[in-house]
Amino acid sequence: MRFSSKPPLAYGGIDLRAWMLDVCILNHDGAIMVHQHFKANPETFLQVIAPYRDDLVVAVECLFTWDGLADLCMREGLALVLGPALDMTAIQGGKAQHDRMDAQKIAALLRGGMLPQAYVYPAAMRATRALLRHRVHLMRTRAELLTHIHHPTRQDNLPERGKKLAAKAHRHGGAERFADPAVQKRIAVDLALMGHDDERLRDVERSILKAATPHNAHTRYLLRTVPGIGELLSLGRLDELHEIQRFPRVQDFVSSGRLVTCAKASAGKRDGTSGATIGNASLPGAVSEAAVLFLRANPAGHPALGRLEKKHGKGKALTVLAHKLARAVYAMWQRHTAFKMPTFLTG
Repeated sequence: MRFSSKPPLAYGGIDLRAWMLDVCILNHDGAIMVHQHFKANPETFLQVIAPYRDDLVVAVECLFTWDGLADLCMREGLALVLGPALDMTAIQGGKAQHDRMDAQKIAALLRGGMLPQAYVYPAAMRATRALLRHRVHLMRTRAELLTHIHHPTRQDNLPERGKKLAAKAHRHGGAERFADPAVQKRIAVDLALMGHDDERLRDVERSILKAATPHNAHTRYLLRTVPGIGELLSLGRLDELHEIQRFPRVQDFVSSGRLVTCAKASAGKRDGTSGATIGNASLPGAVSEAAVLFLRANPAGHPALGRLEKKHGKGKALTVLAHKLARAVYAMWQRHTAFKMPTFLTG
């Protein structure tokens, strides 16, 4: 959405909840033109802003209900600014905190140019991205079941099976190893739930691949040239980032993925870090998974990890490798080139 070259004459701050809207419109001098609280529906919203819509910029906090308002503004040709919830600490403070006050503060921050901006993700790809994120939730539930199955083995001091229970072919006889019938029942239930989760995961993954077919096929191919990044992981990265052009520098890219920490300093002295929760919450897991799979599918990467362990220690080496891999992905995406292993290992 494009902004006009002339400054807007009205700034609309909106505090959006599940069923209610609080709209505050300020003029260029900061005077309140409208401040209303009403049920969230498109007709009422358009009626309230009708006298000011020609020169209005709408700002809303990035809560889970922002999608409908963003789509409405797009259809109506209204300029929209989306403020990330974790970045908007300027609206906090004071003894009172409520929707009416938040709406006015959002409008004031927008008028003063102090409102941080989030990316308005395209409506056509939101459903696929949500399904990818739901797959992560299902994978974590399945991992918890695996943990519950392994715990009794260690509690009873039994020898390890030597086979991964993640594979369906290795689960037969898993409950009969234990003497207590209650433990057998617990393991049998977990194994049955894992089988059900496997079926649901396969069904979700088929739906994801079908829905993602129209997405950027060339970029997906480039991402899959990185050892360990498969079809679903490449889709996860592509759907979370969408366009690499929205990151002017590689530092912005890795910062959005929570791969760097923000320094806090005062009077020229550094005092710890902050901002660990700012950025895309889904990217750190995808980058970490890519780093682990990179090592698993690529023995040539092990010497690079060894060098990082000598320099940074074992606890930090994998994080540094993930950071380095993210920077390589940024360069590939920007230059439209495939992954080059020698360049990565020597860079």
